Parts: sequence; C-alpha cells; structure tokens
Amino acid sequence: MKMKTILLAGALSVTANFAAAHCHNAVPVKTISNAFPAYEIMTAAMQACGNVESELDKDHRLKIVDAFSANPSLYSMTSLTNSTSVPMIDADLLRPLDDLIAAHGGSLNENQFIRIDGKIMAIAAFANTQHLMYREDILSDLGIAVPATWDEYIAAAEKIQAAAVVDYPIGHYTKDGWNLAFVFVNHYLGEGGAFFNDDWTPSINNEKGLAVLERMAKLGTLMDPEYLVSDTTFVTKQMQQGKIAMANLWASRAGAVNDPAESSVSGKVVMAAGLRGSERIASTIWWDGWAVAKNISDEEAEAAFKLIVASMSEEIIKENNDDAIWLAPGFVPGDAAQGAFATAGGDAVAYPMNKYIGSMHGALGSGLAAFMTGDKDAATTLADIEAAYVSDATEKGLL
Repeated sequence: MKMKTILLAGALSVTANFAAAHCHNAVPVKTISNAFPAYEIMTAAMQACGNVESELDKDHRLKIVDAFSANPSLYSMTSLTNSTSVPMIDADLLRPLDDLIAAHGGSLNENQFIRIDGKIMAIAAFANTQHLMYREDILSDLGIAVPATWDEYIAAAEKIQAAAVVDYPIGHYTKDGWNLAFVFVNHYLGEGGAFFNDDWTPSINNEKGLAVLERMAKLGTLMDPEYLVSDTTFVTKQMQQGKIAMANLWASRAGAVNDPAESSVSGKVVMAAGLRGSERIASTIWWDGWAVAKNISDEEAEAAFKLIVASMSEEIIKENNDDAIWLAPGFVPGDAAQGAFATAGGDAVAYPMNKYIGSMHGALGSGLAAFMTGDKDAATTLADIEAAYVSDATEKGLL
C-alpha cells in the first residue's frame, strides 16, 4: 500500500470513529457523490454508522437523473450543486426535507438549507468557488506582484515562462467538455455578459464573447500542451509536483496543494481572491451538498437524512477543518480558506441556477474545443454554439 493511501486511510479512520459515536444505522442506504476529499470524509463517516454503500464518481452527474428516475431509485441520496440540482428538481426526483429537518436536523445551520419554491430540497455541506493559487516563492524571486486581474495573471505567467523555473507557468481545468465550458462561463460573467436575451434566446456571439475566446486562446499557450485533458485533479497534481507556478482552481483543492503528505511544495502555495475580468471577479459561487431520493421508502429516506446529519457533526468538521469551506457548525476558516472568503466577499456571482443554462453549458462544452485547436475561428465558433443551444433548448421544449 502506498504511503498516501495509508495516510488517507488513517485520516478517514479518525472520521469514522467520530461518526460511530454519533449514529447506528440499521437500514441499507446507498449513496452516490462526487469524488474529492470532502465527500470522502463524509461518506466514510456515513459508512462508519453501518449498512452504507457509497459510490464516489467525478462523473456522477451523468448518472443521477436516470438512476433516480427508477422506482425504487437506485440510490438513496446523491451529492448536488447549483447546477446538478436543476435537472433533478425539474424531473421531480428529490424528496422535500422539511419534515426530516424538524425531526432530526437540529444540529444544522440555517444557511445549509437549499429552498426551492419554499421547500427545502437539499442540505448544503460546504461552499466552493474558484480562486487564485500561486507559488509565493517563485513570484517573490522573480519580483512579480500577485495578480488581481486576468490580464495581470497572463503578464505574470509570461514572465514565469521566460524565466523557465517551472515546466509551465500556469494550470487550468480546461478538459474538453464540461470543464472547458465552465471556463467560458466564468470569464463571460467576469466580462459582465448575459447568456440570454429576455426570451431565453442565446446572447454570447458578441464583443464580450469574442474577448473571452481571445483570452482563452492566450491561456492555452501558457499551459501544458495537453490542456484539453486537464481537469481539476490534473491541475492539483501539477501544483503538488511543482510543475506549475499558478492556477485558478477550485477552493476545495486548497488543502491538498499544501498537504505535506502528498505535496512536494507544501507551505509554498498561497491562496488569493479570484481573478477579475473587466466587470467583476470571473469566478462563481457554488454550494455542494446532499439530497434524498423521492422514489424510496419513508424508512430509507429517514435513515439517509440521519446519515447526512451524522456526516457533518461538529467533531467531524473540526477534525477535517481545512478540507473544505464547511457550512456546518464547528468550522473555523484557516489559510486554505482565505482565497474562497476573499472571492465570496467580493463581487463574484452564483453559477446560474435555471433550466436554460444546462443547454447553454452543453453547447459550449461541445463547441469550444474546435476553437482551441484552431479548427474554427472565434465568430464561427460562437455562432455554431448558439445554434446548438437553440436546437437543444427547442428539443427540450424550453424555446
């Protein structure tokens, strides 16, 4: 067994011991969630309660609508975010939690309750956003000021590239598909762009959209040439291995890049606010949490909810304080949280939470790679993406 695995197992065993003291579950429960440290911690705590089978999958969002449409649902509960909650709610696949909160949710904070049309449909476990992570030693040695805007970031990256002190000056989650589309979404919001007209027709083939593509192309010259396979895990490892000097990365990875158990640059990476576009911070505020399936028995739903509460006990939050920006009681912001707090305290906005953004995000994910590889020019790319959005939204009955 590798040392990293041993250390992770040890950390999760501590979490499990805390959880075991808080719960005993006699009802079989099955969970599916995203795969990163915060969910590893929570699912380990649930499993310690007994009779829990957990599936952690970074592509879980592609499975949950079909899985929860089954009757009974193939899972008792799932992790959700701003965006992944929309198709689940539209398809009426989630159970309102108000009654279960009244019975078992006394230890939760009010700001954890995600309300849709007056009903609590999910429990937010932690907040997440994207912000700047940088090697303080490299910027200091090269006399580079900490960038605050994307233009300053690119200028700093060019100086780092010229100095040849790392393999690549920056890393970014630009994997073809959802990630690449998300980069566009953040930058477009940072330029003050609106994705839709009043009638929900698309509005990205404009000056702001063209400016975003120009910037994305420039960023591509400063990264590993294989950037179209670069997801968040890829960038995290690049930073841990000392291959890059800066990254605009999810706050949920801030703890990992300075973890001495797995990072060769531990203690050298500093967190700062998300980088600004011309109008606002080009990052989005997210919540991550849990929801319970509608198509399961009341007994299973109650067991699932009690496990959610147990996985966020104050002891567990304190033991794993720096692994997420926790919303449950017990969290004290540390160094790893400073970038997220600076971003959330600025003018960053929440990722759009409406039924139309799914079609737009999908069209962006399918169309942007052709521009990044030079197969299409910027204007043609945006026109084709708008056409793809209209086609998909029309097929879904949205237009």
